[in-house]
Amino acid sequence: MNFLEIAKARYSCRSFKPDTIGSSTIELLFEAVRVAPSAVNYQPWHFIVVATPENKSKILEAYPREWFKTAPVYIVACGDKTKSWKRGDGKDYIDVDLSIAIDHLTMQATELGLATCWVCNFNAQILRNNLQLPDILEPVAIIPIGYHNDEADTNRHILKRKPLNEIFSWK
Repeated sequence: MNFLEIAKARYSCRSFKPDTIGSSTIELLFEAVRVAPSAVNYQPWHFIVVATPENKSKILEAYPREWFKTAPVYIVACGDKTKSWKRGDGKDYIDVDLSIAIDHLTMQATELGLATCWVCNFNAQILRNNLQLPDILEPVAIIPIGYHNDEADTNRHILKRKPLNEIFSWK
């Protein structure tokens, strides 16, 4: 696929097959993260791959949704507050940098035939406690990842995007 095909194919999956994902595939996802740009190239991120039933249950305590339970793997994206670049007016670019890195991960996953979803509406304190995160790491998103379950995922076909004339202008 070319980039535009990948971008159009990527969606927020809400139903996954139970199929496992090999470690070499996970490593390929993180190669895409590794080459993602960041402000001043600080790369202020740390990603945690959660795939064992015991550790997945710790994630589910922070986001107990039925659809979420179907994912075979969760990736917790954390920002390292001590490594993020701050603009002159104090704007911290940690969320921007992580968004770029997560987007690289989700696009690479799509190219590999995997499905993802950004989850940001979780209980950060429960997640922090359950994963024993140090204070410098801020959990920003949980990315469930797996092979999409076509039969059960009604979300796949409701992508609505604004037309071009609503999202940019020429000056």
